[in-house]
Amino acid sequence: MADMEYRGIHQTALTPADAAEFARMLHDAPGPHLGRAPVPVLVHEPDTTPAGRRHALQGVYDAIVARIGEPTLYGGSAQGPSVRWRDGRRTVLLAGDRQQVGLSVHDTLTLEGEERRAFEWRGAWSGGEPYDPAFLPYVWQLDRSGPGERPTSRPGGRPAADLAQFQYGLQLLLAAWVEQLPVQVGTDWASFCLTSAVDRGRQLLVSYSLEDGLQASIDDRDGENGEDRAGTMLARGWQSRDRGWWQTDFADPGPDDAADLAALVVTELCARGTRAPEELRARDVSCKDRGELWLPGLGVRH
Repeated sequence: MADMEYRGIHQTALTPADAAEFARMLHDAPGPHLGRAPVPVLVHEPDTTPAGRRHALQGVYDAIVARIGEPTLYGGSAQGPSVRWRDGRRTVLLAGDRQQVGLSVHDTLTLEGEERRAFEWRGAWSGGEPYDPAFLPYVWQLDRSGPGERPTSRPGGRPAADLAQFQYGLQLLLAAWVEQLPVQVGTDWASFCLTSAVDRGRQLLVSYSLEDGLQASIDDRDGENGEDRAGTMLARGWQSRDRGWWQTDFADPGPDDAADLAALVVTELCARGTRAPEELRARDVSCKDRGELWLPGLGVRH
């Protein structure tokens, strides 16, 4: 493909049709395959871009959904997709990283027990150390009441240890959304509102959609509307002011933009007095107001 957006595109480990048929087998007759290593359905070249990985996965994902139906749980880790067709007996898992995406099937209780331990300890050697959200089984998960059975409870997680850890988790989450959401939910937007106990009533909105890109906005209607104030907000990384709200957006975001937006959010929170993640809460977490969206990668309450 000539477009450099898709350089190093991919090799198909299975054709989309074969991947869909394999998914059907795992879904309908999991017994012989339970707990085995994932079978690659897609292999990426080392220099494949996030947009290239997204483009490559789309055809495989669409073929699987057409064959076995919408997933029970959409989602993804900091490394790649983590999509589940789940019931109390077995979970078919489409998951991967920057090298490949594979299909596997697992005993549900065994898989979720292992993941629960990962949420409690992954990346940490003791209870006093923060875990690394890059190693979480998923940093976002969406339940739209599709086929199958959803879990009766969600795994616990340790909160971000400090604002640097929160910024890192936010960066990973936003980068995952950019690559993973369009494949799984098309043009639907995802968003949440951050509030701080030390700056009550103020909203800082963060959102992503394929059509609008990455966006953040902060309610500054109580701030001065003058050159000094504008200079301060522009220096922090805000781009424009509209009816008292400062906004920044990246229409065609990449990983660097996810990092920049996460840094802007934390810079703004610190400037307004926030000193620790426990002062933060993510509210109105939603994916186009359809279903329940959970963001364990953030490391703050919601």
